[in-house]
Amino acid sequence: MSDAADDRTATADTATTDLEAVLASLAYLLTRSQEHERRTAKAGITAARSDVYLLRALCEADGPSRVGDLAERLMVKPSHVTRQIDRLEGQHLVARTPDALDRRARRVALTADGLALLDRLKQANITGLTDALAGVPAPDVAATVGVLCHLIERYVQRVRGSLLSEDGGGCPPPEPARKGTPTPGARPMPAGRGPVPEGG
Repeated sequence: MSDAADDRTATADTATTDLEAVLASLAYLLTRSQEHERRTAKAGITAARSDVYLLRALCEADGPSRVGDLAERLMVKPSHVTRQIDRLEGQHLVARTPDALDRRARRVALTADGLALLDRLKQANITGLTDALAGVPAPDVAATVGVLCHLIERYVQRVRGSLLSEDGGGCPPPEPARKGTPTPGARPMPAGRGPVPEGG
C-alpha cells in the first residue's frame, strides 16, 4: 500500500473515531431522563420516551398500522407495543380501528390529541436546536442531516440483519429508505417531520 493510501486510511480511521465520540456524546445528551422531562414539560407532555417513539412511528405511517408492523419498525416485541398502545389509548393519544382485511385484528392510529402532542414536542425540539445551532451555516446543517440519515439507515440494516439471524427469519428485511430523518428502526420520514431521538 502506498504512503498516500496509508494517509487516507489513517485519516478515515481518525474521522470515524471522532464521529463515534461525537455521536456518543449526542446520544447521551438527547436521551438523558432529565433532558427528556425538560423538553416534554415545555411542550406540556407527560409521555415516556419510548411512547414518543411509538407516536412518531404512527405519524410517519401511511394510515392506521398493525401492531406487528409497528413492532418491526421499532425493532421491539409486539407485546411491548401492545402495552404501550393500551397506555396511550387511555390518554386518548391513539385509537384502535377495525382492520378491513382481518375482522379479528385492529389497527392503530394517532388521534387529534396525539398529533397535537407531537406537534408541540416538535416545536420544543426545534426551538432547542435553533438555539444550539445559532451561527452554524444552513448548508452544514443540511450536510449533517444527509450523513446522519445514511448512518442511521446502515445501522438499521445491521440491527435487522442481526435480528434475522437470531430469530431464524423472524424479522423482515429493511424497508427502502426515503429522503428525510428516520425514527430509529423505521423508514425515513418526509422532510420536516424527522424526530429528535428519545431513549426507549
